[in-house]
Amino acid sequence: MAEYYPLALDLATKEVLVVGGGAVAERKVQSLLDAEAEVTIISPGLTSKLKRQAEEGLISYEDRVYQSSDIDGKFLVIGATDDSEVNEQIAKDALACNLLVNVVDQPELSNFNVPAVIREGSLCLSISTDGKSPALSGRIRRELEEEFGPEYGEFLDLMGRLRSEVISKVDDIQERRSIFKELAYSEAIEYIKSEDYQKVEKLLDSILPEDINLKEVANEG
Repeated sequence: MAEYYPLALDLATKEVLVVGGGAVAERKVQSLLDAEAEVTIISPGLTSKLKRQAEEGLISYEDRVYQSSDIDGKFLVIGATDDSEVNEQIAKDALACNLLVNVVDQPELSNFNVPAVIREGSLCLSISTDGKSPALSGRIRRELEEEFGPEYGEFLDLMGRLRSEVISKVDDIQERRSIFKELAYSEAIEYIKSEDYQKVEKLLDSILPEDINLKEVANEG
């Protein structure tokens, strides 16, 4: 079997179909909503959370069994039922239309898998075993969660604001790269974790060009 090619999808406003209404579908739907996808669920029943989301208009819901025409106009399809025949039909229909399809826990029916994910602000770490051991992906995710805390998200928010300032004030590309690398390898994250913001400011002053006003950058956040 060929190796999977890792990528990140922009699903904002994309039409996504989820077939199934249980706990697994609930988890999938939440991650899709976080990505601002337009989610439609087809299922004879829903968890209480999914019912609430449907009532609030966060998702579209049809209380019935899957039909092949349900994939029409969809960008991505997820099969999350406990019926192997239905899952196989979902995969067959989606693949025939060259759609992205994932059947939960059945990589042989899917043309992509969903990795275990850690998110801290703009930091996103993905762990995949090519569908061979989701349990191991989960274990590694839990281990990494202990190492990568909210300080990484805070650091990236700061870097996002500083990046545009550096680009606008430093013309030399190599100098820019040097600044960004020095920031990334600095102790800024450790200082943020310990909430020692005076050290953060002092460190930034030592790395950044003099004409970058740190107070203005901080106020942007």
